[in-house]
Amino acid sequence: MKLDNKKIFQTLNPNKVWVPVIIGLAIVFAMFYMDPNLTAANLKVVFDASPIFIFLAILVIFFRDFGYVYRIREITDRQLTWTRSIYVIILWEFASAVTPSVVGGTAVAMFILNKEGIKMGKAIAYVMVTAILDNLFFVIGAPIILYFAKGNIFPNSKLLESQLGDSLEAIFWLSYALYASYSLVMAAALFYRPRVFKWILIKLFSIKFLRKWKHDAQEYGNQIIEASRQLSGKSFRYWLPIIGATIFIWSSRYLMLNALISAFVPLDILDHVIVFARQVIMWIVMMISPTPGSSGTAEFFYGQFFTQFLGQYTFVTSIVWRLLSYYPYLLLGAIFLPKWIRQVFFKKKTEES
Repeated sequence: MKLDNKKIFQTLNPNKVWVPVIIGLAIVFAMFYMDPNLTAANLKVVFDASPIFIFLAILVIFFRDFGYVYRIREITDRQLTWTRSIYVIILWEFASAVTPSVVGGTAVAMFILNKEGIKMGKAIAYVMVTAILDNLFFVIGAPIILYFAKGNIFPNSKLLESQLGDSLEAIFWLSYALYASYSLVMAAALFYRPRVFKWILIKLFSIKFLRKWKHDAQEYGNQIIEASRQLSGKSFRYWLPIIGATIFIWSSRYLMLNALISAFVPLDILDHVIVFARQVIMWIVMMISPTPGSSGTAEFFYGQFFTQFLGQYTFVTSIVWRLLSYYPYLLLGAIFLPKWIRQVFFKKKTEES
């Protein structure tokens, strides 16, 4: 498989950081302007935050990022050093932050791993494994956490009720069914019958109105077969730390917001479970967002999902939440990308000459 380097670098463009920043700020200012209860004086409530819980929220972010770095290193059979793993994750997160969530940074991740010295077949396999594991965490974990939330998972928001009514729950379960189906099909294709999967794809895209994508489907089938070959024979000792890291990563991702909300208002055990569960719902909403890194979408729905707990602190915590969980990756990507390009491309050219 050959990746289009031009398109990759169009995605990995430091200038793109301004697009999600502008969208996010525009939504934030619109929310501030349209809500008569929000004034400049209200923003001072940010100083009510508990320093201990703010520190805990930041610490949990570092845990999450460490989990990502550890997982990619283990997935690649430690072919990547700790330093190279950090570069891969930062650039991967940067690519996800500057592209719509529905698109993601999959092709970019394959490109980065390949440039780090990993053969393309293995790079495809590793990226597919991370995607499947991330989806399976949601597919398996969502019903469990939603059960413990005791039915309090969908927000009681007048705005959402007027816009969506009862359809929010329907959208969630429809999305859940699609994610579950996709994850199971991809897992079966990758680990059980890759050639059967390719045969089905070719037959499907042989239909007249789908025929123009037949070559792409055939190429994708070849990728699945090659990825399956790379992963065949992996022992339980290979999979256990990777699965454990995936659970750790996503738990840390969600617990950060639990810590942040706790910095402003006290939460009991059930409240913590509900906040955690509602992030699962929000994740689905953000995944179908057409904006880069769900910018704007995330800020808007945050208020609808968590104002029940936060009250007057909703607006300031939505800003702090994105400042901690999203914007750092735009900044880090813009800093690390030029250095990575010099290391990977110019260093190789110097060595070859």
